Amino acid sequence: MARSPLAARLARRLAWHQRLQDPRREPRNRLPWLPELRRWQTERLTRSFRRFLDDPRRRPAAEFFLSDVYGDRDFTRRDADIARVLPMMQRLLPKRLLETVADAIELGVLSHALDLRMAEALQALAPRRKRLDAALYGEAYRAIGLPRLRARQIGLIRSVGAGFGRALKMPGVAALLAFSRGPAKLAGLSELQGFLERGYAAFEALGNADRFVAEIERDEREVSRKLFEGAQDPFSPD
Repeated sequence: MARSPLAARLARRLAWHQRLQDPRREPRNRLPWLPELRRWQTERLTRSFRRFLDDPRRRPAAEFFLSDVYGDRDFTRRDADIARVLPMMQRLLPKRLLETVADAIELGVLSHALDLRMAEALQALAPRRKRLDAALYGEAYRAIGLPRLRARQIGLIRSVGAGFGRALKMPGVAALLAFSRGPAKLAGLSELQGFLERGYAAFEALGNADRFVAEIERDEREVSRKLFEGAQDPFSPD
């Protein structure tokens, strides 16, 4: 069966992810600043998401973003699952849901690529320091630049959230996910199945998914703008 353009895009993103995660091919994965950078970014996002986490209706979607979309999680197993079943996914999953999977993979790959650049910049700026703070983060952020890739990263955050929101409106998606749970477990595809189910369940609790992801996009674009401008406290709301 010939690959669709969407399946080909998925395959390219998976191959890119595999290259970036391999410390033999990408030695920056061994930089001592990388774990600290990811820890600090996770804490920063949790603080930025506090109003969502304090809202019972929006908490599941916020937790899904922090754990499965934009947080410090190893997506290697999930993406390996996708690579194994790509032809089957192309046949069974609705196109919109497959597009969401593709966006999630691209977001993970792009975020990791930017983190590697940040870790490299931090190593040059502060080779003897062990802990990160907002001032040093901003200095490294501006040192690597790449505003178009930062904008793309933020746009993908919205695309993933909007994709799950659209999936809720599609007939048969809930039944498809429930039906595939057993076969996915038997086939060793629990990471991929869990990602799809968690995303679907999280956005089912939202009254307005578009509004939720639009708020995240607006906030993250404002943070990025302040970081590039060298604002004294880029993470505080105006």
